[in-house]
Amino acid sequence: MSKTYAGARLRRLREERRMSQAELARLLAISPSYLNQMEHDSRPLTVPVLLRLTEAFGVDPAFFSERDSTRLLADLREALAPEVADARISAADLADLAARLPGVAKVLLDLGRRNQQLSESFAGATDGRGRDHGVTSTPHEEIRDFFYRRQNYLHETDLAAERLAAGIGVRPGEVIGALTARLASAHGVRLAAEPGARLHRYDEGTRTLHLSGRLRPGRRAFRMATQLALLEQGDDLAALAAEDFPPGSPTHELARIGIANYFAAALILPYTAFHAVAEEARYDIERLSDHFGLGYETVCHRLSTLQRPRLRGVPFSFVRVDRAGNLSKRQSATGFHFSRAGGTCPLWNVYEAFATPGRIDVQIAEMPDGQRYLWTARAVTRHRGGWGQPGKTYAIGLGCEIRHAHRLVYSDGLDLGNVSAATPIGMGCRVCERLDCSQRAVPPLGRPLLIDRNSSTFVPYPVRDTEPAE
Repeated sequence: MSKTYAGARLRRLREERRMSQAELARLLAISPSYLNQMEHDSRPLTVPVLLRLTEAFGVDPAFFSERDSTRLLADLREALAPEVADARISAADLADLAARLPGVAKVLLDLGRRNQQLSESFAGATDGRGRDHGVTSTPHEEIRDFFYRRQNYLHETDLAAERLAAGIGVRPGEVIGALTARLASAHGVRLAAEPGARLHRYDEGTRTLHLSGRLRPGRRAFRMATQLALLEQGDDLAALAAEDFPPGSPTHELARIGIANYFAAALILPYTAFHAVAEEARYDIERLSDHFGLGYETVCHRLSTLQRPRLRGVPFSFVRVDRAGNLSKRQSATGFHFSRAGGTCPLWNVYEAFATPGRIDVQIAEMPDGQRYLWTARAVTRHRGGWGQPGKTYAIGLGCEIRHAHRLVYSDGLDLGNVSAATPIGMGCRVCERLDCSQRAVPPLGRPLLIDRNSSTFVPYPVRDTEPAE
């Protein structure tokens, strides 16, 4: 069994909890000097200490593994692509930085992204395309990172939603009735039809929530629950958003809406009840959708949030992708990395789902670092309504690390231990380390291309061997 050295993560966990070394040492039943040695990687974390840490702080043991730095490393490679390409910094240097000094790595990552945004903004201003070129999606990226830093789980928000659900009688088949009664009795809000193109509109003056007639019952309940969250939890939502973003900024308002959406999902799918049914059904998404009367996407998104201490579900990554490869939603309770630019991997099964709408596609995928995942993907379509009106078609992906796959019904019949059965995928061609991939769309970073007019290869961008000759 390999030894676990995770001094930087242990120190970060202690500092986030505002604990001294002496206080944490008492909690772990070890001496302060022993703790100090572990924080400086002079000694590895022992199994008893790991167990006490996971119990005391409610973190997954994987928090202390080397794989915790997988996404951070991929983000660094992407943000510092020019430096890697110019060989100013090596992949090994970035890996060591991400593993040993994650705090410094994140600061460097933020600086790299700011520099990239400023460069793109300047380029847009000088070529007449406007000041906002290249940075329009930045607030949304920051919101995704807000949830990622919290492992896609907001503890106090989730508890508050569950308490409210119990108080107003939210149960499968009775959700809309319970929400309607609460909106009316506690806030004087009445429901009305929305005749326009909007899905919903709340009129504060008349206290009227207008809902589109095209909304299915599950999405109708979600819109109602979101409005209830804004009315009942407004101050708490704003305070939580203010932990990361200045009040009054676009990101703060987006975070507030995102947290309200989280509250809504936790209200119509209360944690304890939903977790129990999910475990009993072995995370069968269609069974859960039928049981709770909610859509496939809503159920998948809720499954990706089941990270309550002492009552954890399978840690999932959730993604919504369109036919062009754009990721309109991505949340993760794992270290799985979603590329911010340059598209995603064409070998990923989320794209196969478009060929068989309504059918769940299952894939064992392996990342370049050797980590394997079980991914499910299914195409879903939303219709705007009426003949000739365009609809929306997405692939919904839900994946977990292979060590959790046996808990899912989708693993039945699969040889989870067979490494050769996995499909090799990457984080997007721009940062992927697989040099022999025939699907690569752009050259690999930091590697000189092999250009030979007298030969060709199946690999579209062959690279020169940089190993010194013997």
